[in-house]
Amino acid sequence: MRLEGDIVTPAGVVRGHLDSVDKRIAAVSGAPIDAARAGEGGRPILLPGFIDTHVHGGGGRDTMEGGDAITTIARRHARHGTTALLATTMTAPVGEIEAALKALGGVCRERAPQSARVLGVHLEGPYINPDRLGAQPAHAIVATLEEVLRLNDFAPIRVLTIAPEMTGHLALIGPLRDAGIRVQIGHSAGGYDDGVAALHAGAAGFTHLFNAMTSLHHREPGMVGAALAHGRHAELIPDLLHVHPGAIRVALRCIPGLFCVTDSTAAAGMPDGEYRLGEYTVQKCLGGVRLADGTLAGSALTMDQALRNLVQVLGLDLVDAARRVSTAAADYLGLADRGRLAAGAWADVVVMDAALNLQRVFVESEEIDVNADA
Repeated sequence: MRLEGDIVTPAGVVRGHLDSVDKRIAAVSGAPIDAARAGEGGRPILLPGFIDTHVHGGGGRDTMEGGDAITTIARRHARHGTTALLATTMTAPVGEIEAALKALGGVCRERAPQSARVLGVHLEGPYINPDRLGAQPAHAIVATLEEVLRLNDFAPIRVLTIAPEMTGHLALIGPLRDAGIRVQIGHSAGGYDDGVAALHAGAAGFTHLFNAMTSLHHREPGMVGAALAHGRHAELIPDLLHVHPGAIRVALRCIPGLFCVTDSTAAAGMPDGEYRLGEYTVQKCLGGVRLADGTLAGSALTMDQALRNLVQVLGLDLVDAARRVSTAAADYLGLADRGRLAAGAWADVVVMDAALNLQRVFVESEEIDVNADA
């Protein structure tokens, strides 16, 4: 396969062509240009496929449904440029989480046609603080290493959100890290010192920074203060509802490995209406997703819109924006062969026009039908 255009690489934008062989990029060739010139003259812009580590649903389906829901979800997000994702669970009774993970195991092993690669699971709960549930159901419990590892046997847990201030959680961080699970701090009522202690124990990042955690105050810096002062990685939802653009700019200056996620629900890629989020019914309206009491409950964001928000609202240049929706997440997950357009990487490519409207998507060289109805 050969694609021509303005190619966004980790080093900058190259005007030339990209060749792939056997699902991998064989070569990127061309001459460097200024990122501001990308797409001029109607040239297509080639970006690395987006990586989303926080996906609850999409296309009207929810991860916790089990069955074939994740295939529908992965196909819907692929049509918006997401080429790899983590299927994300909700806080629920452990038996329900176990059933969801059993359904996810096979999909993690083999990618379905016309869908994003499901890299594994983000277990967001039940090991969170019941005082910081956000839109999570009230089934929070204290984690044990044995239980997490048992769940990991059903489907690979790549990321686990915990509240480090809960009894025994701090001591679990090191063993979980050693088992290959990245521990993220989130849904936490802990303060600054709790966050610093968790990072020292081996926590890797923060779950949807600013949301469902103690905020920054100049005399009580909170969990947000710990993230901004000491964090190297954090996920953030750039739908412009969860976090004000000014706060996003603060995080971009403070956290070198900040990456974007959607926290998407079944409402992603769907019209306004009612949808499922775990055991809850949520309402999509005016671009947001909320519980009946008005609480934000995940999002309807897709990663192509996240990129547009970064460039068109926040003013990031295209190379940095691509890093925040692709490369930074790949690096965080330890994937040197995803999230970048470079020789040897998987041929995961998003093609956009100068206005950053999505034109084509390739997942491991397979072209996705971005106009499919179902």
